Amino acid sequence: MSFRVVRSSKFRHVFGQALKREQCYDNIRVSKSSWDSTFCAVNPKFLAIIVESAGGGAFIVLPHNKVGRIAADHALVGGHKGPVLDIAWCPHNDNVIASGSEDCVVKVWQIPDGGLSRTLTEPVVDLVYHQRRVGLVLWHPSALNVLLTAGSDNLIVVWNVGTGEVLVRIDCHPDTIYSACWNWDGSQLVTTCKDKKIRILNPRTGEVLNEALAHEGAKASRAIFLRHGLIFTTGFNRSSERQYSLRAPDALGDPIVMVDLDTSNGVMFPLYDPDTNLIYLCGKGDSVIRYFEVTPEHPYVHYISQFQTPDSQRAIGMMPKRGCDVGTCEVARFYRLNNSGLCQVISMTVPRKSELFQEDLYPDTLADEASISAEDWMSGEDADPQLISLKGGYVSQAQSTTLTVTKKSNVLDKMAPKSGGPKSLSASTGGSAGASANGSPVTVNNGTGASGGGNTSPANGTQQITIGGISEQQFGELRTKFEEEFRKLKAIIVKHENRIRSLEATVKAMTDRGVTEVDGGLAPAAIAASTGNSPSPAPPSSLPPTSDDGTQQPQSGGDGGGHFRNSTLEPDEV
Repeated sequence: MSFRVVRSSKFRHVFGQALKREQCYDNIRVSKSSWDSTFCAVNPKFLAIIVESAGGGAFIVLPHNKVGRIAADHALVGGHKGPVLDIAWCPHNDNVIASGSEDCVVKVWQIPDGGLSRTLTEPVVDLVYHQRRVGLVLWHPSALNVLLTAGSDNLIVVWNVGTGEVLVRIDCHPDTIYSACWNWDGSQLVTTCKDKKIRILNPRTGEVLNEALAHEGAKASRAIFLRHGLIFTTGFNRSSERQYSLRAPDALGDPIVMVDLDTSNGVMFPLYDPDTNLIYLCGKGDSVIRYFEVTPEHPYVHYISQFQTPDSQRAIGMMPKRGCDVGTCEVARFYRLNNSGLCQVISMTVPRKSELFQEDLYPDTLADEASISAEDWMSGEDADPQLISLKGGYVSQAQSTTLTVTKKSNVLDKMAPKSGGPKSLSASTGGSAGASANGSPVTVNNGTGASGGGNTSPANGTQQITIGGISEQQFGELRTKFEEEFRKLKAIIVKHENRIRSLEATVKAMTDRGVTEVDGGLAPAAIAASTGNSPSPAPPSSLPPTSDDGTQQPQSGGDGGGHFRNSTLEPDEV
């Protein structure tokens, strides 16, 4: 009789290796916020990290080839008025990133290829609804431009970023929301809350499908949906020991597995790879990364190994599978930041002797294309995410790298667009698209078609801007005409201003000579008794006429009616 002692798995030997320091990123001022977030987001093009910033909130965006020491004055994304709490790259557009902040605003940014050359302060669109800080942003896995945000106002809001409007408002949590996660096709939502409960929601209606006590500890817990429908959670027990659990959606209160780990205080973030069913547990303040494999066999969650480092981690981000190196059998890559400002790149590999593509390690993975539109998803349609093969390396299938935002007209949108003409409306340069002064929609297109509606750009890829039905050329002609009229008006104002100054100077000169008005006429203010003459007064009823250039006109004659020649008056004639 024989039996198997060692579990058979192709991921039983996953090894982590840190890249050399010159291949990492250094001198990064990681945010010191106490909010429970990973502070880092990665995609195949860019690395984004929330950093310390004076006078508001900011995060840095680095292309993957910009390794080494980062300059202290490197360009940032810094349009928030409060510290940034969470960031997330769009899964269907590697140039678009969303950020939530303590200023209660969610901003969506367009990052140009090659990174930033100067600080970016104008987002593509502002999403304003939350009344308190926004600590969670999460994109839909398969629907284009659908974004979920959660704030300290205990609200979950689902947005259509393509139109800048709220699709769903979910108000079923009595306290702060710690985490949220979509299921595989985006038809359900799992959340954890400060009231220690885990909830499964219908994201279109906000209906609570099931809820149960998650972890008994008072510290933050987190939950994620696995690919085949199970739910994995991390949290604390009553003794403040960290633990993880595996649950079925229809039996949330009865965990399949509940395991205690250690007594550390840091919140554990579960990072999940749906292709290999590997879960990596990364705790804030930890110096290790533990990884597990989820299988149908008991005990269901199998501990594999851990990666140990000498420094504690402050932030961590996980590269999507399409950004991993299939030539070296890399199954995961982490970007780990410590308090010294070093961003360490850690590669998780499965050693293989063959240099050929390993199909068993790389099943079809998530693509950068959306399966359905936001409108179709909201109408009740669900779809699994698009998948691509990594054989031969990752090649982007996206047809456009520019996010198009078409805001619908609103009677409350009375604010005129910012000055600066058409350039301030450019989405490709980070401009904000919104309502025009008359409430008409402003459409900005640059590239091939994208969701959100609007006019189609020309075939040559040039930018086309339409404001209230007026083309860019007509808008420029109107602007030139208004500028010419404004110059004429300004010349008239300057002309009258010179005239007024001349009149004021004349009045002052008359006052200095001691002339005052008496009973409709003019008389000397003082008559010298010792002399028989005094200077003649100025005209009694009107000031000397002036020319258009402000100079005084000579006058002569005197009819007793307010105009008279210069003469002298005897004292007895006064």
